Amino acid sequence: MNLQAFFKVTYGLYLVCSRDGKNYNGHVSNTVFQVTADPPKFVVASHKENLTTDYIRKSKAFSVSVLQQEVDLTFLGPWGFQSGKSIDKFSGMNYKTGVTGVPIVLDKAVAYIECEVEDEIDTGTHILFVGRVVDADILDPGAKPLTYDYYREVIKGFSPENSPTYTGDKLEKTFIKEKAEMQEKPKKYQCKICGYIYDPEVGDPHAGIAPGTAFEDIPDSWQCPVCGVTKKDFVRID
Repeated sequence: MNLQAFFKVTYGLYLVCSRDGKNYNGHVSNTVFQVTADPPKFVVASHKENLTTDYIRKSKAFSVSVLQQEVDLTFLGPWGFQSGKSIDKFSGMNYKTGVTGVPIVLDKAVAYIECEVEDEIDTGTHILFVGRVVDADILDPGAKPLTYDYYREVIKGFSPENSPTYTGDKLEKTFIKEKAEMQEKPKKYQCKICGYIYDPEVGDPHAGIAPGTAFEDIPDSWQCPVCGVTKKDFVRID
């Protein structure tokens, strides 16, 4: 079975948050979806061992912040790879309190949805919380929502261990190895005018560029050996 097929199913990435009294917590989730329109209801998945799961059960409410594409691993790290049992994930975070009292993260968010829990479904490792929407709003109409595909392919992030899409160490180690090989492989650049490809492993000995010289280290005065244009007319190819 090829587990890579799982990553071809489209997802978004969200912050699911809740509270236990005055204590707030949340986690990254890629399992958030609308199930009805009238009344509007959403479902979120939360691992049984997540602190947020306990908070949702106690407060009977949760919020969903739709993350924007322009986000990095530094921002996502605490939400996906650290526990609220040991850190305060809301420290230094821009958020507000919703109508149900749950926190709603505003940083790096395109929109938010707030729900009151009406039902829960036990799937084995995760709980599906069915929530009726009590509030929702757009925070940044010009921002693109973050997708799981973009997270893996561009941001190069992994699935947290408690994520519904976590597939185990074997696949992640393969991903790490492939990523390392891509980073170590010399980057080639192609001339947009004539198609000549500069290969760092070959260099350009006729112009005094020794083999092993990265394109970035070539003097700006260097010219394409075929058509004579400068570095600015080259694009990276992988």
